[in-house]
Amino acid sequence: MSRSLGAALPPALQARLSQKDLPRLLGRGLPLLTVDDRGRPHPMFCSYLEVLATSATTVRVAIGAQSNTRRNLEARGAATLLIAEPDVTMYVKCRAVGAPLVAGELARFDLVVEEVLEDAAAEGEEGARITGGVTYAPVPALDSDWARATLAALRLERA
Repeated sequence: MSRSLGAALPPALQARLSQKDLPRLLGRGLPLLTVDDRGRPHPMFCSYLEVLATSATTVRVAIGAQSNTRRNLEARGAATLLIAEPDVTMYVKCRAVGAPLVAGELARFDLVVEEVLEDAAAEGEEGARITGGVTYAPVPALDSDWARATLAALRLERA
C-alpha cells in the first residue's frame, strides 16, 4: 500500500539520488516511466549514474537525445521514477520543466517532484517485501567516456 510523503524527496532518498555514494549504487536499475502519444506508460531503465537529485524538489535525468522517452517528456512532461530495492520502495512522480539541455548524444531534463509515494506491505501482507531490485552488468567504469559524458550532462548549468 502506498502513502504520500508530499512534493519533496525525503532526506534519505535525496541523499541516495545525490550521486555522493555512486560507486556503491552502480549496477542497480531504476525504471523511469513516461506517457507515450497513445496515453500508455512507456518504460525506460536508467541507472543511478543517469539520475541526480539537485535538491529535494528537483531531479535531473540524462537520457538518449534521440529516444522515445525524450519525445514523451517534451510532449507530455509526466514521469515517474521507481526505486524498488530491499531497503526502499518509492515512486517519485515528476513533471519536466523547460526544454532539455542537449549535450552530444544525451538530453538532460530537469524534473520537478510533484509527489513521492512510499510503498509498504498492507494489512494482511505482513512480511511481504522486495527481496532484490533490478540489477545489470557489467557495471560501467566511472572514468569511461560514456560515464564522464553522462555525469557532465547532469551537472551542466543553463546559460
